[in-house]
Amino acid sequence: MKEDSSHQTATLERTLGLRDLILLIIGTVIGSGIFIVPGSVLRQVQGSIAVAMLVWLAGGALSLLGALTYGELAARSPKAGGIYIYIRDCFSPLPAFLYGWTLFLVISSGSIATLAVAFSAYLGEIVPLTPILSKVIAIGMIAVVTLINVLGTRESANVQNWTTAIKVTAILIMSAALLWLGNGFSGEGVTLWPAGDGGTLASGFGLAMIGVLWAYEGWQYVTFSAGETINPQRNFPRALLIGSAALIGIYLLANVAYLAALGPINAAQSDSIAAAAVTAVAGPWASKLVAIAILISIFSAANGVVLTAPRVYYAMARDGVFFHRLAEVNPRFHTPAFAVLAGSAWAVVLAASGTFEQLLTYVVFTGWLFYALGAATIFIYRRRRAEVASPYRVPGYPWTPLLFILAAAALVINTMVTQPVRAAVGLGVVLLGAPAYLIWRSRKGVSGSETNE
Repeated sequence: MKEDSSHQTATLERTLGLRDLILLIIGTVIGSGIFIVPGSVLRQVQGSIAVAMLVWLAGGALSLLGALTYGELAARSPKAGGIYIYIRDCFSPLPAFLYGWTLFLVISSGSIATLAVAFSAYLGEIVPLTPILSKVIAIGMIAVVTLINVLGTRESANVQNWTTAIKVTAILIMSAALLWLGNGFSGEGVTLWPAGDGGTLASGFGLAMIGVLWAYEGWQYVTFSAGETINPQRNFPRALLIGSAALIGIYLLANVAYLAALGPINAAQSDSIAAAAVTAVAGPWASKLVAIAILISIFSAANGVVLTAPRVYYAMARDGVFFHRLAEVNPRFHTPAFAVLAGSAWAVVLAASGTFEQLLTYVVFTGWLFYALGAATIFIYRRRRAEVASPYRVPGYPWTPLLFILAAAALVINTMVTQPVRAAVGLGVVLLGAPAYLIWRSRKGVSGSETNE
């Protein structure tokens, strides 16, 4: 569906189907987390298998609650920009801008930089790399992903589909082999529940949840591409539900497989649990295969972020509150090429500087503040547009979105209480967007209704 724009004659094309959306969700979420995080989760819960599984289930359940809620939002407002659009329409342009500002400045660009640096690090496990060459490889990966996404949404989706299929297949094969060959459940240290006090366990559960939620991070990004989705009212709810459910299944299977290969004691001591598991059952050579699988997984995740996040910058520019060139759509490729290039260029700066990781940890928690705010818009949409029949309505309303909002708010509050310095720095970065918003608004004005693709 194309609509004329005052900014350009070329428009985004609706080319993403249900399969594309499902694989985009899975591919963007699964980066390197599932290959690393399970070991730290076990350490936090004192090696308890049952509690570790509960943490992964709880993280998946929270993501599923959010997916069910955002499915209706995407169906009600299928426009490029996703969460940015929901907050803008239901609250005001300022908090919407602050979300886009934070996404561009740290969350999305920082995620791309993190993935690029991780890509070069894992490549270094296969072939020796000097520090300078490692940075060149990281920047080169960003450049390749950027080029793919400039050349077309369909082309980028095809890359996403294939890389996601490969990495999911690799995880399934690895898990099956570990379950078949491993004997970790027959060794010492196998325990369902730890013998420690409840307070310590609760604290460990909370700390473990932080890592798990990082591993589940990214399912929200698919809403940014609503302006390029075929039949979004039908496909978005289904994709979010199927994709989120598939992620829960994949993550639980991988965790059980790691435990089968290593047992809880060895698993808890491993910072690279996937490599340790395959080495335990097949020898050192197999760790190279894991490194290759992680490389593909990281590339896929980076491609998913670059495919989706620039649509927020594009929407902001169309509203007159960001660099106006970012609102342009390439007439040949029908992609927001300048928005893609801008986000990737900033990611290159972050990756080259090597100083972004601490800032990302400070700011990433604020994403949950905006996720809660975005979910809250469902109550406003339903009240304001009660006469509009949505093809999909979130099951369990109002409890489903309410539980998601409360859980997200609890995560934000917990960070503010337990890590006040980190929270203050993160919120400070977000609030720095307020004067930037006022400057853009004074120069260009805000329509609040331009982003319709």
